[in-house]
Amino acid sequence: MPAEPHPGPPGSSAADPAPGQWKTLERRTILQHSKYLAVENHTVLLPDGQVIPDWPWVITPDYVNIVALNPQGEFICFRQMKYAVPQGTLAPAGGYIEPGESALQAAQRELLEETGCQASDWSLLGSFAVDANRGAGTAYLFLAQGAQKIAERTSDDLEEQQLVLLSHDEITAALKRGEFRFLSGAAAVALALQYLRDQEG
Repeated sequence: MPAEPHPGPPGSSAADPAPGQWKTLERRTILQHSKYLAVENHTVLLPDGQVIPDWPWVITPDYVNIVALNPQGEFICFRQMKYAVPQGTLAPAGGYIEPGESALQAAQRELLEETGCQASDWSLLGSFAVDANRGAGTAYLFLAQGAQKIAERTSDDLEEQQLVLLSHDEITAALKRGEFRFLSGAAAVALALQYLRDQEG
């Protein structure tokens, strides 16, 4: 699993694209803000032969979100503030994948740093393009079962946050009410609940 920001979209090599694929003819960096953000301008060839000379491509690090479940059947979440969500949101644990890490290694590290917990059972719920047209990395969503506290939290997150434990009914109701107010967090919880239903069935 990749740990570095994606350099470009699938099919962007010099080889002829498969039918229906877009081909990157040229790329130029127009903003190198930090390790968290770069923006490129791509010249793109469409399957019908049309050339788009100014397609924006956003490069951000891949990241993980972890829906953690303790042995008592409680979901380990946060109530936290996000810059883009001023009213606050519920959130699972998560963070960026560091260079050299697999997505699973990053998920295990982030869960330990943010909650002090280690989990015995890990399931990848899926990996998803953040923006299907303009990049912005890949989100890897995990379910971590059997999460037990083994250390104090060492998170360096900037946002204010409160750790909360939610029952299955409480997290389901919170999801339906829209209290997970960012896409990857809501998707991770929904996929985790579906995964658990499938396990029971």
